[in-house]
Amino acid sequence: MPFGRRTLLAVPALLAGKTPVDAWAQAWPSRPIRLIVPYATGGGTDLLGRAIAEALRPALPHPVVVENRAGGAGVIGSELVARAEPDGHTLMAVVSTHVANRYFLPSLPYDPIKDFTPVALLSRNTMVLATGAAQPYADLRAMLDHARRNPGKVGTGSTESLSSFIGQELARRAKVEMADVQYRSGGQLMNDIVAGHLPVGWTSTASAMPHMQTGRVRVLAVSTATRTPFFPDVPTVQEQGVADFDFSGWVGLYGPAGLPEAVVARLQEALARAFADETLKQRFTTMGIEPDLRPAAGLVQAAQREDRLWAAAAAAGHIKKEQ
Repeated sequence: MPFGRRTLLAVPALLAGKTPVDAWAQAWPSRPIRLIVPYATGGGTDLLGRAIAEALRPALPHPVVVENRAGGAGVIGSELVARAEPDGHTLMAVVSTHVANRYFLPSLPYDPIKDFTPVALLSRNTMVLATGAAQPYADLRAMLDHARRNPGKVGTGSTESLSSFIGQELARRAKVEMADVQYRSGGQLMNDIVAGHLPVGWTSTASAMPHMQTGRVRVLAVSTATRTPFFPDVPTVQEQGVADFDFSGWVGLYGPAGLPEAVVARLQEALARAFADETLKQRFTTMGIEPDLRPAAGLVQAAQREDRLWAAAAAAGHIKKEQ
């Protein structure tokens, strides 16, 4: 029986005791890796992606190049990755609302679970309620009191499903009317907070950190049950009178469905070395990023929890799909 080209190429690997897939993975990457960030520049996921791309340079023979493909609540960039060849040269850093979008959007051009290969959980996202330094709100209670006196006139900025839900859930529980003002990225939202065009907005610690350091922004509350180490003096929403308020997100690294396990393993090894580097740790701290590196199984568990959260919220009527 004649040998095909692929068989001939695999012979040296077989002789060395390796499978063709393992040998191919050893040669990966053969060109620069595209890291798709399906959001605009300047937000927390973009900052995280660029920091990781730089930290991975010593571990890989070709660079990781961040490519922002914003739009459609992350759908445009995610669809690009779902349709890409599963050869390890196209990856995606995406926030937890990648899973939630199925409950918010009327339809998706992909399945957020089946059409992607989980690689690693990268970070935890504590959301913070930010306001401009010139705004009169000293704390969350003062902001809510002002919103009650001015129903519908205090807009809450958001950048994706999670921050939008947090803002509307706070308004629902506090019994105030606050419009949801949506932005394409945390960077754009924070620019309007600083300029005074937006009274308050929910965003990541990474998006708020640079402006907190300059004194142009105050953080009124954090979304989780415990305080964030980045702003230890800022009380949680629970501490300020809203019981059982505990919401956070994450950033995960995915590839297209069918990504070889050997490539996933090499990526996880490279990420482990990068995250252990003190320079990257310090950079994360400076940017307000909470690293939480876990293998694919950790990302799968996080996605499953996310799916249960949004399914329950939808069943309770607390969220509705866009028309």
